[in-house]
Amino acid sequence: MGVQTKSGARFRSAVDQTEIIVVRPASEPVDLRCGGHPVVAIGTEVPGSLTLDPAFAGGTQLGKRFADADSGLELLCTKGGEGALSIGETPLPLKDAKPLPSSD
Repeated sequence: MGVQTKSGARFRSAVDQTEIIVVRPASEPVDLRCGGHPVVAIGTEVPGSLTLDPAFAGGTQLGKRFADADSGLELLCTKGGEGALSIGETPLPLKDAKPLPSSD
């Protein structure tokens, strides 16, 4: 089961306060998760019995971008939380900052 991402789509974690927005969509649907559980669209009800998976408790920082080179997906965290983002069981890495050009 995958989430169809499109630019501007907003999702939230089912287990904590994390909220994200899609900056660059994935080429096909992805199993996008936060805290070990699938994310849900903002405004969608979530079952109250879900708890944070300790294996995915690395946290998500406000204002940071996360990207997956294989799918092309890029996300921006708009509200931080305790859960870590992942595609399935694979953690979603923090996007590296581009180095500034040197001023000669």
